[in-house]
Amino acid sequence: MINIQQIHHVAYRCKDAKETVEFYQDVLNMDFLVAIAEDRVPSTKEPDPYMHVFLDAGQGNILAFFELPNSPEMGRDPNTPEWCQHIAFEVADGEALLAAKAELEGRGIDVVGVTDHGIIQSIYFFDPNGHRLELTYRSGTAEQLKQLAEVAPLMLDEWSQTKRAPKHAAWLHEQEFKDL
Repeated sequence: MINIQQIHHVAYRCKDAKETVEFYQDVLNMDFLVAIAEDRVPSTKEPDPYMHVFLDAGQGNILAFFELPNSPEMGRDPNTPEWCQHIAFEVADGEALLAAKAELEGRGIDVVGVTDHGIIQSIYFFDPNGHRLELTYRSGTAEQLKQLAEVAPLMLDEWSQTKRAPKHAAWLHEQEFKDL
């Protein structure tokens, strides 16, 4: 049986490794851990030079990027909305989230939110590569999380059959949609 300990790293493509590392160091206070560069892909032996950089996202979480200078210019999946694919980082609390929002806006970065997701509060912005980033903190109660865990299988089964949003957890956003 496979016994996963944690995510070691997640890897994304970047346009410029140096610019990417500087953004994550300067804006999100991440430490630059490792750079690996090869002329061939170790797993496939393909001749494709790359720079692979690793950043410390805290608590043993590592965020990595590849710069691929010989590949076509990077883009994103045009069939997936840009809000869907994102990297979320947790901050301590609401005060830290508001301070981060002010700091980002002070740097001239466009920020969406604070968005109330019922059990978390979030802000959103983009890195220099066009990757959507989220800063969030957990605001839900133990009872709310227990309730969500209990209905999760029911919601998934209903979604699988209908492809319509089940209402088991509609309480998360009820007030938000009443205001529309």
